[in-house]
Amino acid sequence: MDEGGTPLLPDSLVYQIFLSLGPADVLAAGLVCRQWQAVSRDEFLWREQFYRYYQVARDVPRHPAATSWYEEFQRLYDTVPCVEVQTLREHTDQVLHLSFSHSGYQFASCSKDCTVKIWSNDLTISLLHSADMRPYNWSYTQFSQFNKDDSLLLASGVFLGPHNSSSGEIAVISLDSFALLSRVRNKPYDVFGCWLTETSLISGNLHRIGDITSCSVLWLNNAFQDVESENVNVVKRLFKIQNLNASTIRTVMVADCSRFDSPDLLLEAGDPATSPCRIFDLGGDNEEEVAGPAPAHAKEGLRHFLDRVLEGRAQPQPSERVLETKVAELLAQGHTKPPERSATGARSKYLIFTTGCLTYSPHQIGTPLPPCCPVPGGCPSPRYLYVNSRAWPSGAVVADPMQPPPIAEEIDLLVFDLKTMREVRRALRAHRAYTPNDECFFIFLDVSRDFVASGAEDRHGYIWDRHYNICLAKLQHEDVVNSVAFSPQEQELLLTASDDATIKAWRSPRTVRVFQARRPRPRAFFSWLASQRR
Repeated sequence: MDEGGTPLLPDSLVYQIFLSLGPADVLAAGLVCRQWQAVSRDEFLWREQFYRYYQVARDVPRHPAATSWYEEFQRLYDTVPCVEVQTLREHTDQVLHLSFSHSGYQFASCSKDCTVKIWSNDLTISLLHSADMRPYNWSYTQFSQFNKDDSLLLASGVFLGPHNSSSGEIAVISLDSFALLSRVRNKPYDVFGCWLTETSLISGNLHRIGDITSCSVLWLNNAFQDVESENVNVVKRLFKIQNLNASTIRTVMVADCSRFDSPDLLLEAGDPATSPCRIFDLGGDNEEEVAGPAPAHAKEGLRHFLDRVLEGRAQPQPSERVLETKVAELLAQGHTKPPERSATGARSKYLIFTTGCLTYSPHQIGTPLPPCCPVPGGCPSPRYLYVNSRAWPSGAVVADPMQPPPIAEEIDLLVFDLKTMREVRRALRAHRAYTPNDECFFIFLDVSRDFVASGAEDRHGYIWDRHYNICLAKLQHEDVVNSVAFSPQEQELLLTASDDATIKAWRSPRTVRVFQARRPRPRAFFSWLASQRR
């Protein structure tokens, strides 16, 4: 620009020059004069910078909530929790799981040192309480969850029973006095358990029918089991589910759908009465099976088949596994009634669990997380379910459930829409796993309003953007990252837990700048990125 204020270069030429610069240089150049500042904020310029810098496919549109490409670039660059601000070393062994309270003021951690630790989440994280579960014959703690009003903590762990048999146990801890209120047996141990209401929780039990067939029972338990009245139920059976091919029910969760924005959001889902799930009964107080709408000829056919086997007239003689499956199918002819709807017409709650399929390895790596993905305003909306998964080889046929083929090293992060009950066809893939089939290995992931985070065996935690399907950050540890957890009140705070016995707190660059500012002072609009020029 000359001394009279007339631009020496037209805007179009300045624009072409800026296209060849990086984002930090564009912002710095915008300080030169008013013309360059105006060009440096051009929307077409920042659209090009966005697609090029983040390597987003050109057919992916801008986030619907974004008002400009410049602000969208700033959001992804400045609000991702990727700056390590604190390392917690109070655990003495592998840290397996992290969970925040609903208020975000506290979080809990579980570890192979057999403790459940409760932390205060402030500007500086501090330890509030440590509960040692070894006096109760626990081997280690593996999972925790706060109830809805943050007054109780559910802690799940591995219990060493008679003859060193490992099952699970769930403990309920008061967050007022840190007293142990109750203990509930849980089998298998990786059912984990979950809260159904503020004072009731779900546990599991496993009954073997044969070598590869079993029955899983889910129980409703009162968190306070020292009730005085004999008319108050302490436990009640909810579901009795048939398991085939050596699979079992694991990782039980409840998705509360009562806060959907639209009352009819779930009405498009298929009728659960036609589901092929083999469920014995729902909510019965006794062990008698509930007769259902199963076709009479199907039941009679199975009965005639079993009669011929018992009389030795079945030709050829079925194998033990075939016979075992037929018996289980006969027992499972009863069906559950459809779930009740709320007054608005939507089903209020879903029960979600993982289970094996066609193989002896009931799970490989990964577990679905509570599908409560916050929406703007902080209102939880359980619309989507995120699941880590490792696939079988293409075209693989599992002839023997005891000898499954090797699974893939690539981890797919699958997304399921609870409205349509279908998989969203945009899976995320950014890391690998190496655990073989015969080892049970859990990696917990978490979801915030904008981001998805997951741990990995490659000693990193990963953060993706949910809309653009891109990896935004890799968070370094010294060993396997087992669990990640976003604060429910601020998605710019993330915790990671690792086999290196540490918990790391990560905050966004924007939050770190605010915390480090010694006194209030105006900050230039470009400060979030211009500092990268150094």
